[in-house]
Amino acid sequence: MFDLNGCIRRAKIGWMFLIGLAMVFALLYLRSALYPGPIDPSVTKFFSLAIANKARIYNSIPRILYIIQLIVQTALLIWLLFSSVGQTFFQRIQKISRHYWLVSAISIMSIWLLFKFLSLPFSYYTGYYWQKIWGFSTQTPGAWWIEYLKNAGIELIITLAGGLIFFWLVNRLSRYWWLVCAIFFSIWLVVEYLYWPILVSPLFNHFEPLPNSAVVTMVDDLAHRAGLNVGAVLVMDASRQTTLANAYFTGVGTTKRIVIYDTLLRNYSLPEVKAVIAHEMGHWRHNDVIHGLFYGMIGGFIVFGLLTFLLKPWLPENSKKPLQLWAALQLALILLLFVSNPLQNAISREMELNADHFSLELTGDLPGEIQLQKDLASTSLSDLSPPSFIVWFSYSHPPALARIDALEKEYP
Repeated sequence: MFDLNGCIRRAKIGWMFLIGLAMVFALLYLRSALYPGPIDPSVTKFFSLAIANKARIYNSIPRILYIIQLIVQTALLIWLLFSSVGQTFFQRIQKISRHYWLVSAISIMSIWLLFKFLSLPFSYYTGYYWQKIWGFSTQTPGAWWIEYLKNAGIELIITLAGGLIFFWLVNRLSRYWWLVCAIFFSIWLVVEYLYWPILVSPLFNHFEPLPNSAVVTMVDDLAHRAGLNVGAVLVMDASRQTTLANAYFTGVGTTKRIVIYDTLLRNYSLPEVKAVIAHEMGHWRHNDVIHGLFYGMIGGFIVFGLLTFLLKPWLPENSKKPLQLWAALQLALILLLFVSNPLQNAISREMELNADHFSLELTGDLPGEIQLQKDLASTSLSDLSPPSFIVWFSYSHPPALARIDALEKEYP
């Protein structure tokens, strides 16, 4: 016999554990951000203390705001789910129409708007104002707002479509909704990787083939030595938004591409550009995108499996699921993604180190590889001596000194 009360009791225990773990991580992160400790003296082997102190100051405020934003978002959702005002909020939406799907859509959009309203000050401060005063942003306020609204529009469409599909599945499938949701999520990951680079990215930047013949020749030589058939190496006009330099590998199948910021080509030496491209080829050679897709799919099945327990109080049998279910889902996802950060980032850091090693093997230029890490860290004001907990919890790339140390051990 199905024990509903037992399932709800287990759900409550799961919520308490999840919230408790998130609070512990948040407090440890906040403590590390507020009291990062002294700068490691070994920094001075490659960087000046002045740069290290400047980078420490630059990184401190965004870290603190990251945790404050998490707390604000979590508090909002808990308030919506458990306060009398929150219940009144959903009751008023329910009274708008007797049409279940219409009020479901209104509920999804209302919660999204509340989130955007609360997160806007954080997005503007860290994404524009903080970058502007430190000399990294090249945008005008108007340009920033245009990009923000574009992002918001895309996000709203995806959220509304995903939310309605979710409500349809949980109402249609009483037991196996989580499995079908995980399958849909896996399909979405593949579609996103295939079409985001060619449909969405061009809405924000222009991409064109490498115009520099010397770099093109270098790419062809690297690809030949790496045994890769490089279909597209594109330059992105990142300078319309930032002074920072970067490059990335994206896409699968026919959408595979290495994208290089124009700021990298303008401000870095040819050996450094070579090291960057070789690094991205390392991701290509190691099939990191495919591995990322696989890990994402596995994570999706795990997360939706956990949701079957966490969302049980909002999944009544034989009746339409309440509007509060969407708020409960958002709260669960925020907390689950937050507490899983260390695992996700540990995988990413390992991929980055492997790509560094591949780059060094391909170029054979240890001084060029080290100079690249020095220049990237200095110009972007990366924290040169970050607190160990913050590295463990939130760094998708190893710190500059760790990358240099790994390169030197590879080719002593």
